[in-house]
Amino acid sequence: MDPLLQNRSCEDFTALLASSAPAPGGGGAAALAGALAAALCSMAAELTASRKKYAERKEALEALAAAAQAESRALLALIDADAEGFLPLAAAYKLPKDAPETAEALRRATLTACQAPMALLRRCAGAGALLERALEEASPALLSDVGCGAALCRGALEAGAMNVFVNTRTLPGDAGAQALEAEAKALLGDWVPRLERITRRVFSALTGETDG
Repeated sequence: MDPLLQNRSCEDFTALLASSAPAPGGGGAAALAGALAAALCSMAAELTASRKKYAERKEALEALAAAAQAESRALLALIDADAEGFLPLAAAYKLPKDAPETAEALRRATLTACQAPMALLRRCAGAGALLERALEEASPALLSDVGCGAALCRGALEAGAMNVFVNTRTLPGDAGAQALEAEAKALLGDWVPRLERITRRVFSALTGETDG
C-alpha cells in the first residue's frame, strides 16, 4: 500500500480516519476539504473555458484552472505534512515530565505541529481568492460548484485554525505561538466573511431569495 496518505483511495483514507490511528486526524481531513474546494474551482474554470461561448476568455480561464489545480495539489500534500508534523509532538509527550530537556522539546515539537495547519490556512486563502474569481468568470451553469467550493474552503479554513489553536494554547506567553495565533486569526477574520459572501450569492442566485 502506498505510504502516502494523499494517495490512498477515498475508502481507505476514510477508514483510517475513522480508526484509532493518531493520524490522519482533523488536520488531514481539513487539507482534503481544501484540496476538494480548489479542485471544484478548477473544474468550473475548465468547463467554462471549453465552451465556445467563452472563447475570448479561454486563456484567462485556463490560467485560473491551472492556479486552482496547483493549490489543490499543495493542499493534498499537506495531508501527509500534517501527519508527519505530529510525530515529533507525540514523541515529546513520551519524554519524562521532570527531565530538564522536556519543556523545550515540547515547545519545539508543538510549534512544528502548527506548521502544516498554518500552511493550510495560507493555501485556503489562495484557493478562496481563486474562487472569488471563478464566481465572476465561470459560467452561471457552474455556480453551484463554485458555491460548494467556497463552503468546503471555509470549512477547511476553520478546521485548520482549530488545529493551530489546539497546539498554541499549550504555550501561553510564547512569542512563536502568539505570532501563529495572530496570523491564524487574521486569516480567519479576512476569509471566513469573504467565503460566506460567495455562498450567499450562490444561494441567492439558485433560490431567488436574499438574506435580507
